[in-house]
Amino acid sequence: MRGQERKPHDARTMAESFGADPERYDRLRPSYPAPMVDAILADTLGPDLLDVGCGTGIAARLFQQAQCNVLGVEPDPRMADFARRRGLAVEVARFEEWGRAGRTFDAVVSGTTWHWIDPPVGAIRAAAALRPGGVFAAFWNVHHLPQQLVEAFSAAYRRVAQGSPFAKHGKDSHMRILNRTARGLADAGAFDTPRVRRYPWEQEYTREQWLEVVPTFGGYDLLGARQVDELRDGLGAAIDAAGGMFTMGYETLLLTATRA
Repeated sequence: MRGQERKPHDARTMAESFGADPERYDRLRPSYPAPMVDAILADTLGPDLLDVGCGTGIAARLFQQAQCNVLGVEPDPRMADFARRRGLAVEVARFEEWGRAGRTFDAVVSGTTWHWIDPPVGAIRAAAALRPGGVFAAFWNVHHLPQQLVEAFSAAYRRVAQGSPFAKHGKDSHMRILNRTARGLADAGAFDTPRVRRYPWEQEYTREQWLEVVPTFGGYDLLGARQVDELRDGLGAAIDAAGGMFTMGYETLLLTATRA
């Protein structure tokens, strides 16, 4: 059964497709709630953090603002360059191949990225990078569309981008990611029992604002011009039918485990 599960970390082309427009990505992708950052820091024994798949530094900056020393690891040099220009130290590598050079950290964090990491390999490498008592913290923003938009959005994506996370809505895919992450940590044999916490919040979008966000999702730049136009038309029509704007419900899922 496990062998039949879809494994995002094998989809390298999509995993590394986010850097086509780093400025747009950084400006439009949602951040993370302050209570989640506080919860991670409350579990952390020191200020040294490793941010795996740091992207443009959206999550890293939250920890820097809390006076943490953050080092990012990012496979896409375009994203890494943007993050460096915003003041983050970044090393370009896939985490599975990153050279730790003996360095250790008080926490390993990963914002909406760990599903692109091979779970057992990533867990072993995270354990090696953590000091005893260090914290592993992976977190994701889950989208909850208003019900009247769920099927319309899903249908638009199914027509042109079947692999998109919006082709099928609900918590199921994220629960699979959480379970896969937890299994990897258990297999590493170096962590205590993972803990999952949830942080709900909301954000309003107009038609124009949401259509600006859409290109920041993985795989968008792999679509042809005709597919892009068809997708935008379908999503725009759905939002128009809902009154021209909508409130997106977000839930940030946080999985933490302590290095034994």
